[in-house]
Amino acid sequence: MTLLAAGGLATILSLTAFAVFFVLHGIPWLTRQTRSDALIALLWVHAFRHIALQIFSAQRFGLAVSDIGRNHIAYGDVAGMLLALAAIVALYRRSSWSIALVWVFVAETIYDLIDSTIIGIRENLFETVAGVTWLILTFYVPLLWLTLALIVWQLLVRRAEPLGGARVII
Repeated sequence: MTLLAAGGLATILSLTAFAVFFVLHGIPWLTRQTRSDALIALLWVHAFRHIALQIFSAQRFGLAVSDIGRNHIAYGDVAGMLLALAAIVALYRRSSWSIALVWVFVAETIYDLIDSTIIGIRENLFETVAGVTWLILTFYVPLLWLTLALIVWQLLVRRAEPLGGARVII
């Protein structure tokens, strides 16, 4: 099996497993939460996107990615991570602007994931990807796409709902 075929199969299997999980467990759980808590739970998956900084090490040890492509991938994910954390805090505090911040996160993440996918295809990254980078691409990235879709779903379907009760902030 070629690296491209193995990566594609692993990505499809990850998407399938995550989709089954969310259909059986995630979506029923999300519907029982307040709007704010459901969004917070989904955003936590994106709070660790700084793992993309690993691309600097991967490039040094054989990943054939251009410096421009590397920077787009790394810094786009760091921006998404920072927006996710800011949105989590805003939602937790029930800030009036928290939903707008989540939409900014969504727009940045859609751009970043599409941009990174284009870079990966254009630069044939699956030809030289290995180790942790391979796991990120075939396991974590599919989870990012699915949780992003669920965040948009929550924003649209529950747009008339209040964020939830006030939180006591210590």
